[in-house]
Amino acid sequence: MGVVNVTPDSFSDGGQFADSAAAIAHAHRLIEQGAGIIDIGGESTRPNADPVPAAVEMERVLPVLQALRPAGVPLSIDTAKPEVMRAALAQGADMINDVHAFRAPGALDVMASSDAGLCIMHMQGEPRTMQRAPHYANVVAEVGEFLAERARAAEAAGVRRERIVIDPGFGFGKTLEHNLQLLRELQTIAGLGWPVLVGLSRKSMLGRIIGRQTGERSHASVAAALLAVLRGARIVRAHDVQATGDALAVLHAVQESVESEASEKR
Repeated sequence: MGVVNVTPDSFSDGGQFADSAAAIAHAHRLIEQGAGIIDIGGESTRPNADPVPAAVEMERVLPVLQALRPAGVPLSIDTAKPEVMRAALAQGADMINDVHAFRAPGALDVMASSDAGLCIMHMQGEPRTMQRAPHYANVVAEVGEFLAERARAAEAAGVRRERIVIDPGFGFGKTLEHNLQLLRELQTIAGLGWPVLVGLSRKSMLGRIIGRQTGERSHASVAAALLAVLRGARIVRAHDVQATGDALAVLHAVQESVESEASEKR
């Protein structure tokens, strides 16, 4: 999943693609590099980010969504606002990626009336406050319980199970140790029964480990993506699409070789 932030203040590339033409061109580059999904966002969810009005968010993302419809890949809109969801779905969005887990009044009703995919993410608090003092008794258990509850709520609202993806929300209301524990035990989240999406790319948790600024975390991002996939992740949200895709291709080739050898021995 390639990231296209049509925002002035996103943590990694804020302002680089705030213009629709720049965002569209960037999305096409990501597709050429191998992105299988494009995730378009019009509101930053970095720590301390301020919310933007729905009208502004729609002005940012809808022209990009419309222009990319012929591109031939699924298009996701990163939003927590039901009115933005509704407008994006009307314009042909294939997925809605909601960091608030579709908790806004009416959000699940909007999704139940469509055939689009849902990405349900865990976040403790909200972007403006989430990193001030995150606390868990057991982060893996609590994140898993929350995601399962929200996925079941979506199903109860009329969303088919096969449309749902879950995201543990790395960096959203979590310390470095919380993030590392989630990554170590990601199999537990994957075992809940819904496909897992992870967003580790260029996150501050990686900066804490390697001591590098946001734009210098590509190698660490690729390593984190490989670890996540080995532990059950099915979708990787990435800024560095080509590097991530190349690394995953090597991993898959090795896995297929092992499976082929095991099959021959049987």
